[in-house]
Amino acid sequence: MKRLCTICARGGSKGVPNKNVRIIGGRPLIAHSVLQARASMLFDLVAVSSDSDEILAAATAAGADLVVCRPDEMATDSAAKMPAIQHCVAEVERRTGIAFDTFVDLDATSPLRLPSDIAEVVRLLEEKGVSNVITAMPARRSPYFNMVELTPEGVAVLSKPLPAAVVRRQDAPKVYDMNGSVYAWRRDALLSSGLTPFLHDTALYVMPEERSIDIDTETDFAFVQFMFDSGRSVPAG
Repeated sequence: MKRLCTICARGGSKGVPNKNVRIIGGRPLIAHSVLQARASMLFDLVAVSSDSDEILAAATAAGADLVVCRPDEMATDSAAKMPAIQHCVAEVERRTGIAFDTFVDLDATSPLRLPSDIAEVVRLLEEKGVSNVITAMPARRSPYFNMVELTPEGVAVLSKPLPAAVVRRQDAPKVYDMNGSVYAWRRDALLSSGLTPFLHDTALYVMPEERSIDIDTETDFAFVQFMFDSGRSVPAG
């Protein structure tokens, strides 16, 4: 069983400029994902894809086995992530001559995950024999209870009403927020996937909220730094 871990991190960021190389928890943000992948002891190779030489250098310093220059058209604000992952996989396989069986992608902006989260995702993928696994956390809001949308007339309505009204959130069906922290695919699933991670048998691994923060704003960055400073999260490596 050959496993490849990819980490895709583009250089441009509007919400948090240069976030992937900013120091957080004592090291560049990109380094946390590289170290977590290596600490899991699951992967034959860890590869980082980016359009930024600075990110690729930081990834190499953190212990990435291979770095891949991402094409400019895959690094725009509007570019989907799946083509970047597939490009990285194709380039790694071309360089190494290895055909991998399992692919795991780690979001570079989710430094609070644990190596054990990665291991559980891979275990779920391989033991259940599903096409892919995504990660999420329990949602704070529910479309059955307290999420609303506006009709074309501007009227606020419940996003997903049920035949019988739900008067307590606890009585609503459980829902989850995708956190984007870890994705895993079997080979045929990744190579044939479109732009969506949802396949006919996608499995879910649920992580706690405190390990699910995705750094997208300066507020997110400050909160994650607080988690490191307060000792509530221990960097891998």
